[in-house]
Amino acid sequence: MGKKRKGTKLSIVGAGAVGTSLAYAALINGLASEVALQDINEKKVKAEALDLVHGASFMPPVKITGSSDVAVTAGSDIVVITAGAKQQPGETRMDLAGKTVELMKKIVPGIVEQSPDAVLMLVTNPVDVITQAALKISGLPDGQVIGSGTVLDSSRLRWLIAGECEVAISSVHAVICGEHGDSEVPMWSTASIGGVPLLEWEEQTGRLGRERRDVITRQTIDAAYEVIEGKGATNYAIGLAGSRIIAAILRDEHAVLPVASQLHGWHGISDVCMSVPSVVGRHGVLRTLEPSVNAMELRGLQASADHIREVASSLGF
Repeated sequence: MGKKRKGTKLSIVGAGAVGTSLAYAALINGLASEVALQDINEKKVKAEALDLVHGASFMPPVKITGSSDVAVTAGSDIVVITAGAKQQPGETRMDLAGKTVELMKKIVPGIVEQSPDAVLMLVTNPVDVITQAALKISGLPDGQVIGSGTVLDSSRLRWLIAGECEVAISSVHAVICGEHGDSEVPMWSTASIGGVPLLEWEEQTGRLGRERRDVITRQTIDAAYEVIEGKGATNYAIGLAGSRIIAAILRDEHAVLPVASQLHGWHGISDVCMSVPSVVGRHGVLRTLEPSVNAMELRGLQASADHIREVASSLGF
């Protein structure tokens, strides 16, 4: 654990803003010895790969390729799918589900054929529904198909808490579970700073009372919409979040991250892909952890699971 294997290959399907940001983050962090970009737009994907390879002098040694042919992904250790319908201003992640599921039906079988042992990671919205669909389409074991989940949402939450409490973000321990979207649930009951539970923070410092926690929860949920309204898409932060998950997989870190995977009896929740604290290593999600939750959080998580399950079911998954 903790050391990158020789000869690791990362493939990214979709050379749009998210895919290229993820590739860039992975390259500058030296996460793989080979990075392949695949996109239906041959001219664009080759240009993106060329633009990245021109910076080879400033990054760890790596082979970079780009092609419209799925064969470029052959022999991957992890394949990240970022391809999907673009989220428009005012459009929820779930609105994208139907169009993106149809795309998965077309591309997932070919990816699995090229790299049957690869971890398949979905980074396209609505990520929970798409992860569930990709799992069924691929026929792969549960833990081998994961979604980026609420890794980014949890970072947004920690950033807001850090600013409110005037502490370093690295000292904030907080996580969001459930859907990557409007029904997500901040786990306030187990969040802490320096060993101090955040639910006791107001008593000790006069800050972060119930009202402020509710505001931060809303700001976290709405964060992506604010970015999309201003620039049309989110890409840098999800690129960094995705590269963090890739590092945990390729380096077999056994890191605990809130990624999305199929749940089996997690606090009574089953048959749905959504984010919970999970041990992530070389083969994807190795196991899920079950932290304590209060009654309000459990109701929120059950509602989030029901929401994802309802959309997935309406699409045949």
